[in-house]
Amino acid sequence: MGISSLGVGSGLDLEGLVAQLLEAERAPKAARLDAREETIESEISSLGQIKSKLSEFKDTVDDLRKDQSLTGREPTIRNPSEDTEPFTAEASNSALTGEYDITVERLASGTRIETENAAFASSSDSVADADGSLTFRVGDAGETFTLNIAAGTTLAELREQINDAEDNFGITANIINTGTDSGGVKLVINSTVTGQGNDLNIINDNDLVGLNRLATTNSTESTALLTPTRVAENAQAIIDGITVQSDTNKFENTIQNVTFTAKAVSEKNANDVFQSSSLVIGFDEEALDEKIRAFVESYNSLNDEIQTLTRYGESSLEEDGALAGDFTVRGIQAGLGNILSGTVSESALGGLFQIGIELTSDGKLEIGSSDFGLGTGESRLSDALEDNFDEVSKLFTADDGIANKLYDFLDQYTKSNGVLADRETSAKDQRDQLLDDRAAFELRLVSFEETLRGRYLNLDQTVARLQQTSSALLASL
Repeated sequence: MGISSLGVGSGLDLEGLVAQLLEAERAPKAARLDAREETIESEISSLGQIKSKLSEFKDTVDDLRKDQSLTGREPTIRNPSEDTEPFTAEASNSALTGEYDITVERLASGTRIETENAAFASSSDSVADADGSLTFRVGDAGETFTLNIAAGTTLAELREQINDAEDNFGITANIINTGTDSGGVKLVINSTVTGQGNDLNIINDNDLVGLNRLATTNSTESTALLTPTRVAENAQAIIDGITVQSDTNKFENTIQNVTFTAKAVSEKNANDVFQSSSLVIGFDEEALDEKIRAFVESYNSLNDEIQTLTRYGESSLEEDGALAGDFTVRGIQAGLGNILSGTVSESALGGLFQIGIELTSDGKLEIGSSDFGLGTGESRLSDALEDNFDEVSKLFTADDGIANKLYDFLDQYTKSNGVLADRETSAKDQRDQLLDDRAAFELRLVSFEETLRGRYLNLDQTVARLQQTSSALLASL
């Protein structure tokens, strides 16, 4: 039905009347829809905030339940001076605490072989007049590789062959020019394979005279040729007066469950005596203390967010929080409180109170300042870390530990198909339905306007005819 301009015929303000009737029909429903939309949007936003804070706290809890600072051992090294760091150390979780005096007397070394003085005058000298081969081998029966040496191969070309060999197990070659006729140029070969018995052998497989200048033995290994300038040796250290060795610079389980790696020979004093360093295997109390305080801070941040979103206004002028009285959030609060105030059977400490952490009346955690005859929270935490480190660890990391129980509890709310995700989906579905309701309402208003205009158009036309009749009568009279 076409909508005509009302009031033209009658002179009455019918357009204004229709507008007022439409607004009277629109306003209450629109207000209800707007209020519903505001509530839904506020719920979606608040659920997102809660979920985000829960996820942040869950990450903190996850770090805490897995963190090595709760179960790890911290090696501390004290050296005689800052000039030399003889070794570094690592300790597994099962290492026993203790203190050790360690001196590094020798680093592990590999073989070094040099050609003799004046064996070669230049790097372009030929190493062989006929085809032959050299075999490089570790010890008597270790790793090996063989190079085929063509007649006329230069010393420089041989160096490249050695360095580029596909099966090279750690041999490097270089050429040093002594700058003198008596010294000539030298081929220097170093092996990275360290440890006693791992000397490098170079075998002249074809007993070529030229290759004898590069080999340590002949084909039958019955004749000694080049003598290594440095033999392969073990690293050597002294631990609490006991001499220990390793074929590499890494000493694994020399001290049970402890690995230390020699980096440099220990310093000597004025009397030419090695000075020992102190290795202390202890607990990483400082790191765990920081983790516990971060845990408290993260929980309190979550608690503040929950308190803000669930508060009730103290007067009619103060609005309630978006999730005031929400059953899901009440369940989260109750569940967290039960876990935090509960006990851990696998830890001798029992609960958080024994390490100084208390629940306040407003639901927060604090390292308490009150003294209940057991010391303040700070002193209880310090004492627990110093005297019962492993039990503090169990308090969080045991199967029924605080961190494990919190993680499982939080996971049901934060996972992609968890409780809060379902709530968000439901709220978004309500928002989509609200959009449909608005569209349907607008259609009803259009229909209502057409009905009004149809009625008042008839009125307008009737009044207009009456006015014309009245005018005609008045004119006739």
